[in-house]
Amino acid sequence: MELTKILNPQAVRVVSQLTSKKRLFQELGEMAGQAYKLNSAIAIDGLQERESLGPTGVGHGIALPHARLEELKGIVGVFLRLEKPLDYDSVDRQPVDLVFGLFAPKDSGVEHLKALALVSRTMRDAGVCAKLRANVDPAKLYAILTEARSSQAA
Repeated sequence: MELTKILNPQAVRVVSQLTSKKRLFQELGEMAGQAYKLNSAIAIDGLQERESLGPTGVGHGIALPHARLEELKGIVGVFLRLEKPLDYDSVDRQPVDLVFGLFAPKDSGVEHLKALALVSRTMRDAGVCAKLRANVDPAKLYAILTEARSSQAA
């Protein structure tokens, strides 16, 4: 699995400021709606439902919110770079500025876990994160994300 298979270039955005985790989930849901024709409200509800089980802020300024949705046929992702970090209740109590949202079909099972692991490995790469934080052009952010894993897989 490669990020190019789950991340659409139109699903990468830079946002100057969000005021809450709820607003972040709304942004991610709207992005998924625009890029993948998902029902935004269902996507937002899915993210909030999953987050109620425990925070998806993994530390080092990174959050990986995810949800399983009935209406999906395949796994899709959205990426947000926040210019102003947001308090997220992360495991290390640090605010987040890099957010990769993942949406998977309700019955995706192991494929969902593989996609989550791929995103997690990509976002744990300090070099990738430094490049993401140094850029504000969505096209460059997409290239950084998709080149990171494919070059390591080769």
